[in-house]
Amino acid sequence: MNWLLVLAGGAVGAPLRHLTDRAVRSRHDGAFPWGTFTVNVVGCLVLGVLTGAVVHGAASHSAQLLVGTGLCGALTTYSTFSYETLRLAETGARFHAAANVVAGVLAGLGAAVAGAALAAALWG
Repeated sequence: MNWLLVLAGGAVGAPLRHLTDRAVRSRHDGAFPWGTFTVNVVGCLVLGVLTGAVVHGAASHSAQLLVGTGLCGALTTYSTFSYETLRLAETGARFHAAANVVAGVLAGLGAAVAGAALAAALWG
């Protein structure tokens, strides 16, 4: 049953990632990979809220598999983050590459902490 939960979450997360990336790219032209940045930060926020909810007994292990492993696993993308950073560096956009790494890591950690704090405020 667990693998079905992960599969169902992934079936929602993967298309959501693609559609979000396309929507963000259509609004923000330029070298910086805003679409990937957005899905990764949103995924970190969702995972922070979910983890906090599980810790405080407001969400189950099944929810963690469905939303955390499945949806967030398919929504976020470390491989694309790495590829886009490398592509920026190789094309001479070193500032954008460095900004992508620093902003991506800091924003992702910040979103996860904010999500966990929100969960603690709601269910703690």
